Amino acid sequence: MQTLDVCKKTSGKIWHRKPTPSSDNGLMLRVSSSFAGALSTPSHTVRFLHATFDATGDNLLAGDHQGNIFLFDINRNRFSLVQKTGHPCTALAFSLRRKTEFLVGLSDYSLKCYDTDTKDLVAWMKGHESAIHSISVHASGRYALTTSADVAHLWDLDTFQRKRKLNIKEDVGVLQVFFLPLSNTIITCFRDDSIFAWESESLDCRFQLPVPPGNSPQYRAFAATRDGRVLAAGGRSRFVHLWSLDTRRLLRIVELPNKVTSVKYMEFVPDNFQGGADQVLGVLCQDGIMRFINIDTCKLLFDIGTIENRVCNASISANGRYVATVMDDGNLHLYSVPALSSELNKPPAPLVKVVASNKMSDTVTTDNDNEKNLHKSSTSLSRRRRPKGRQTQDDDTASLPEGLDMDKLKAILKEFGEYPYKYRMFIWRSILRLPENHAAYGALVDKGAHPAYSKLHEAYPIKSRKLLRVLQRVLSALAHWSPIFGETQYLPMLAFPFVKLFQNNHLVCFEIIATLLGNWGGHWFEYFPNPPINVLAMVENIIAHHDRYLLQHFVKCKVTSQIYGWPLLETVFSEVLTKDEWLMMWDNVFSNHPSFLLMVVAAYSICARGPLMQCTELDDFKYFFHHRNAVDVKQVLKEAHRLMSSTPADIHPCKSLEEYKPLTRGQYPVFNKYPKFIVDYQVQERERIRQEEMEYLRQKKVSMEVQRETLKKQQEEEAWYRQQQLLTEAEEKRRNMIMHEEEKLVDQRKRLFAMNREVKLKELQLLDAARQKFLHFQQKQREAELKRLDDEMQRKALMRDQETAAALEEGEIKNLELQLQKKMFEQELFRDYATASHTLRTEKDMHRKQVELEERIQNRLRDAERERELEVRKMMSQNLAQASQKNIDMWAHKEMQHRHQLEDLEREAKNVQLSRLHVQNRELEQEVHDLMRRCHDTREDETEAGYRDLLADQDEWENTASRRLKSLEEDIHTGRQHSRDLSQQAIDIVNRYQRASNFDNSELYDSVDTGDNSKLSFERSRRTFDDQEIALLNGVRQLRQRLATESRGRKPPKVHEGD
Repeated sequence: MQTLDVCKKTSGKIWHRKPTPSSDNGLMLRVSSSFAGALSTPSHTVRFLHATFDATGDNLLAGDHQGNIFLFDINRNRFSLVQKTGHPCTALAFSLRRKTEFLVGLSDYSLKCYDTDTKDLVAWMKGHESAIHSISVHASGRYALTTSADVAHLWDLDTFQRKRKLNIKEDVGVLQVFFLPLSNTIITCFRDDSIFAWESESLDCRFQLPVPPGNSPQYRAFAATRDGRVLAAGGRSRFVHLWSLDTRRLLRIVELPNKVTSVKYMEFVPDNFQGGADQVLGVLCQDGIMRFINIDTCKLLFDIGTIENRVCNASISANGRYVATVMDDGNLHLYSVPALSSELNKPPAPLVKVVASNKMSDTVTTDNDNEKNLHKSSTSLSRRRRPKGRQTQDDDTASLPEGLDMDKLKAILKEFGEYPYKYRMFIWRSILRLPENHAAYGALVDKGAHPAYSKLHEAYPIKSRKLLRVLQRVLSALAHWSPIFGETQYLPMLAFPFVKLFQNNHLVCFEIIATLLGNWGGHWFEYFPNPPINVLAMVENIIAHHDRYLLQHFVKCKVTSQIYGWPLLETVFSEVLTKDEWLMMWDNVFSNHPSFLLMVVAAYSICARGPLMQCTELDDFKYFFHHRNAVDVKQVLKEAHRLMSSTPADIHPCKSLEEYKPLTRGQYPVFNKYPKFIVDYQVQERERIRQEEMEYLRQKKVSMEVQRETLKKQQEEEAWYRQQQLLTEAEEKRRNMIMHEEEKLVDQRKRLFAMNREVKLKELQLLDAARQKFLHFQQKQREAELKRLDDEMQRKALMRDQETAAALEEGEIKNLELQLQKKMFEQELFRDYATASHTLRTEKDMHRKQVELEERIQNRLRDAERERELEVRKMMSQNLAQASQKNIDMWAHKEMQHRHQLEDLEREAKNVQLSRLHVQNRELEQEVHDLMRRCHDTREDETEAGYRDLLADQDEWENTASRRLKSLEEDIHTGRQHSRDLSQQAIDIVNRYQRASNFDNSELYDSVDTGDNSKLSFERSRRTFDDQEIALLNGVRQLRQRLATESRGRKPPKVHEGD
């Protein structure tokens, strides 16, 4: 056992010397990942979580708790760190189609596919909401099944897309979903012990296994054989149920030891010679010990793990040679299955005590004694013809194992002609003294199928697969034992009847055939590859001595011993005898001298003398000796015994054939009774032919690949040309479309310009109409105002006239008597009327001036508003023109870029020149952009300067308007002062006139009161007009100040120049 630490290593050797499994537990390798902490703290072990083998069984994939995934190549003795996922893995599986890809389920509920060679992420699949605990890949490698606690997904590994989803009820959980090997069946196992089988393509339910009666088995672990015919299920009990998926019935129930309470994991150990009908089942129990059980015999073979260091999970290689386990301490162990099963290959202990005699001197005879007793009775013929140094037949039979006596066996054979069927195999093993070398035979079997018999099923299509596997195993073991048996063409026909007879005991079958070839066929290979001429000559001599007419008939018909003798020997009579006759014959052959077989060959022809003498055609003779005939085998055996006893010694086969020699114990003897140079030459030729065939297949494969690549490239080239043609047609079509669109765009622009012109004309017409309407409305307002003012003036004049008339009437009534005073009063009234008329005219002029001033102010406001609207319209037109220009530039750039891309695709050879042109274009574009930017900045500066000038003009206009208003106010104030002076002068004149008059006091008082009233009336009207004028001027001043403030606070609009 060797130890490997992979901590902080990315690659290296697995072991530095040839691995030797431990003889105690079969452990080959212990892999750990531990690193020492800081300040001499104890080392920390990174636990391995899962491990799996690939389809060959020589590559092992293992993942640890830190997300590191290691690949161990056992054949090449190399390991490497293939991926760092960053998350602990929950399941691992190799992809069967692409050998370098593997699937890994991570703790973040995702499924990822990586490549072991490139170490790249191939695909990332999501869909699970809990951790994936199992991954099953279809035999074709196209599909994969992933199972979690609540759902199962079917993935397509070609597209890495989810194909189907198995929905599960909340109260029924899923345990495991997996593909049956070498089939299109999906097995689903649920927590309610129900097991369903589905068709993987259509997902139709094929069948459901019935739940066993009685207590619920509570299944938790499942395993299927490679042929998909047996399903093992175990759970929270110590019983394992074996189901037959063909009959859908329970085959048997295997009971585990009493200390087992539940089963955690199960997996079958593959057997290359069983063809998928695996017999050994590995069961991981709750105590951490994995037990391996033979499901046929229900016997415990061996186990892995201990109570101190338990097995957490395990994986068995596809070739059945290795078992990888993750232990409780976090290490990864690799076990050798042949080392674990070495105890099974040991021979069993003897059932009876073997008695052996050491008195060799009593059983030795000399050649002289044999010479003297040569012509005695036939019953002692075999005893008289033994060579020196060999035991006699009587003493030799006395030493048979199992307590048998050869004399008694011969007596039974003489009486009944055959041995009892029930004890025949036991008697044969005893007579032939088979050593049953389990270890030696296991070593031969472990070498695998021999290349000469790797395609045995093609040459001998046997219906029973099991029988074919056993035949291939036995023939391969014989070929590995001696190279001659790998070149012998008739060996399958010779071995087949024995294989069929001993198909359940391969070791006995092998040793019987080896004993037959070593003793009865020891001289068959001296003239290889030709038939054994020496042996056939013995048969011909026997026939010539006992039936010379039959031999003359053979010679006359040109029938040689290769036609009437060799077919019987190379098929060991299996073609011409039935099973019972064949067994009877071999009972006699095994119980006599090896020369007895030649006597049987000669006796068969002598007993069939009648039909043979009637045959004249060579094909008839060949047919006769290759098919069953009406020949009594008992008569043949009787004739063989007669020939055995009556044949002269000079032609008797005993003279050339040696005595029977059993196989040696421990190791089989060397078989080299053949022309080695011929066999070696044939082996070399076969190997050369095989190499040439492999080379031919390789070249054919390469040629096919080159042809496929050529066709693929041709198809790609044609597709490229078609694509280019389509692109050219599409380009031409799009150019026409672009030209058509450009023409349409030009027409649309023309129509747009015409429409804009019409819209602008309509806007101008509407503005003009609105202006005319507003002016007309303003004119009407002014006319109404003037009319209202005229009506007011007429009303006031009428009221004043009425008052004047009333005053005159009162003055006439009061001054009837005083005519002089009346005339003076009338004159005063005329003066007052003149003054009032002057005042009214002054007020009318002031009102007219005020109206003109308001009209000028409103006109200026409308002009300013109109100018602002024109500026805004101009700015919007400029923005629209800029946007249009930018859109045109954008389309121009897009078109230029598209043309450049097309030119790049079409003129790849001019990349350098085009890049230079692009650089120059970029420089020109940069210069154009800089020039346009400078123009834009210049225009913005001009705009800002214009707005500054406009603001300055507005300020100057406001100052001028203020000065105009001030001058107007001064004129109004001067007019008001002038009116006051005139009024004061009129009052002074009236006072002087009153003081100079000679009227009485009452008249004087009346006159003064009238003057005071007139004065008060004039003053009241003048004060009212002054207040209205001042309020109007103040309103105008406030309006101008607000307009000036808004114009100063408003920023001038930015003018965007087109690029």
